[in-house]
Amino acid sequence: MIERWGKLVRQESVGIVTDVLRALLFLLSQFYRLAMTARNYLYDRGWKKVYRVEIPVISVGNLTVGGTGKSPTVALLARWFRDRNFRVAIISRGYGAGRDGVNDEAKEIEKRLPDVPHLQNPNRYAAARVAQEELDMQVLIMDDGFQHRRLHRDLEIVLLDATQPFGLGYMLPRGMLRESVRSLRRADVVVLTRSDLVTRQQVADTRLTVQRFAPRATWVEANHQATTLINASGGLMPTESLVGKKVLAFCGIGNPEAFFETVRKCGAEVVDSIAFPDHHAYASADIERILGKNHARPELFLCTGKDLAKLEVDQIGNVPLWAVQIDLRCSLGADALDDQLRRVVDKITLDEAD
Repeated sequence: MIERWGKLVRQESVGIVTDVLRALLFLLSQFYRLAMTARNYLYDRGWKKVYRVEIPVISVGNLTVGGTGKSPTVALLARWFRDRNFRVAIISRGYGAGRDGVNDEAKEIEKRLPDVPHLQNPNRYAAARVAQEELDMQVLIMDDGFQHRRLHRDLEIVLLDATQPFGLGYMLPRGMLRESVRSLRRADVVVLTRSDLVTRQQVADTRLTVQRFAPRATWVEANHQATTLINASGGLMPTESLVGKKVLAFCGIGNPEAFFETVRKCGAEVVDSIAFPDHHAYASADIERILGKNHARPELFLCTGKDLAKLEVDQIGNVPLWAVQIDLRCSLGADALDDQLRRVVDKITLDEAD
C-alpha cells in the first residue's frame, strides 16, 4: 500500500482512476494543512504549553516523511559531544518499536555509540526528565523532533534531502510534506543532505527557497558517505571490497533509491534491489522474497544498519549479509555548525557554574 501511495503522489502512475485518487488526496491534504496550521498557531501564540528541562536540547528533524538522514546526523552530533567529554543522551518517540520496546534506529545507534543512552518514549518531555534527573546527562539530542513542539529546544536543526527537499510541493497525503515550508522559520540550522546527488543549480535553488523563509538560519551542505560494512556478529569489511561485486541491495527506509545509489557509488554492481516500507518488520515471507532473487546470483546481500538491527543474521541462505554503515560528512558549513554547537556548550558550562 505504501509503495502504491508513493507511485501515486510521484505521478508515476497515470489514468483516470489515479487522477481521481490524487484529487481526493489533495482534498484530504487541505484538512491536514488546516490542522497543522492551527496547531502551530497555538504554539506560536503560547496557547499550547511548551515544557522545559534544565539542560540544553538539540532537535534534529525534517519537513517531509521519508529518510533525510536523521540517524547519521544524530550519530554525528552525539559523537561531537562525547569527543568533548560531555554526557549526552538521545531521546525519541520510538516509532515502530518491537516487543522489547526498542525500534530499529535505537538498535543501530546502540551499535554505533554504545556509551550514549537512548531513551524512547512518546512523551519526550518525560524521557528528557529521566535523562536529566536519573541519568545526570548534560545535553540531549531529540531525534525527529521538528514537529514535536511540546518540548523546548535550544537548537533546532532541520534536514532537507537534496533529491526531494520539499516533498513534491504538497502536504500529506497528497505529497510528502509534514508541514508547510514556511515552518522553516523556526530552524536555527538547515542541513541539505545528499547534496552530492544533485546538480549545483538544484542546490542553489533549494538554498534560495530556504533563505526566503529562514534567512538567519545556518546553511550546511552534507553528503551521505559509506564508511564501512558491518555484519550481525560485529565483523567489519572496507567498502572498497564492494568494487566489482555483484550485490542485491534491499532496505526498509524512507528513501530507498538514495541507498541504492550509495551502494553503486561504492563500485558495486547492483544486480537487483528490493524496497520495503520504512521501519519494515521483516517476516519469513520477506526472506523468501529476497531468496527468490537468487537467479541474479549476487555475491552479497546489502542492507542498511536499521535493517540489519532487525534481521540479526550473518547470511540469508548461503549468501553473506552485510550492512552499509553511512556517516554524514559536511561539505560546506562545518565550521558554522561547530559554532552553533559551541553555543550549546556555553549554555552547559554556564548552567553548571550557576
